[in-house]
Amino acid sequence: MAKIDDKRLKEIATEIRRDIIRSVYAAGSGHPGGSLSAADIVTALYFHKMKVDPSNPKWEDRDRFILSKGHGAPVLYAALAEKGFFPKEELLKLRHIDAMLQGHPDMKGTPGVEMSTGSLGQGFSTSIGMALASKLDQKENRIYVLLGDGEVQEGIVWEAAMAAAHYQLDNLTAILDFNGLQIDGCTDEVMSINPIADKWASFRWHVIVIDGHDFEQIINAFDEAEATKGKPTIIIAKTVKGKGVSFMENQVGWHGNAPKKEEAEKALEELGGAR
Repeated sequence: MAKIDDKRLKEIATEIRRDIIRSVYAAGSGHPGGSLSAADIVTALYFHKMKVDPSNPKWEDRDRFILSKGHGAPVLYAALAEKGFFPKEELLKLRHIDAMLQGHPDMKGTPGVEMSTGSLGQGFSTSIGMALASKLDQKENRIYVLLGDGEVQEGIVWEAAMAAAHYQLDNLTAILDFNGLQIDGCTDEVMSINPIADKWASFRWHVIVIDGHDFEQIINAFDEAEATKGKPTIIIAKTVKGKGVSFMENQVGWHGNAPKKEEAEKALEELGGAR
């Protein structure tokens, strides 16, 4: 196991958060809240855990990450650009007509994107297919998939969860970005998903509950998932919507609204400057 470089990972996560703000502001639309909440999870995957090669995005033995909550595309794009899959200048063309980076991930148009997602639950279902294919091909790679907490209100998620346990897909790790807010408000008020850990356990998944902003906990959970045999793992990551920007934190209004110029400048200042 590689040593956890907490300082480096925090620096990368902060830069990813800055790029989320820059790109969503440049687009004039997008989803900053759930992108910011997932930044530490995605950073740990791309800059510590996963085996990927930006110079060869279709490397057959790569690990795969599927952003099932596809509206959180800004965090994926920022991580891919930081990793070197494409120039960072593309981030400022987010959602522009004919640009590489659209409002939801496009596997045909963006290097490093494994699945076109956005319809809630479908990315998760695809991850089960990828994990099963790797098992059948006797591959050693791992599949990671990030879900939103509003997303797991969808029935398709639970059908897929049942299938993953049935096929004993221990090469599959799901991460729940459990920030407690969705577009219409608090998940507990819209459609409660609790007791969420018990639900996943009843579907025969290995369940780990962590602080989704603590790199040691995040990476230890990934390691525990890799060591778990005979069943898939779900990491329930307790996060803060809008994490890192004070006026966005725990505010449902920032689920799908872009900051204005003054707000973007303030956010970047809080994140350490425009750079």
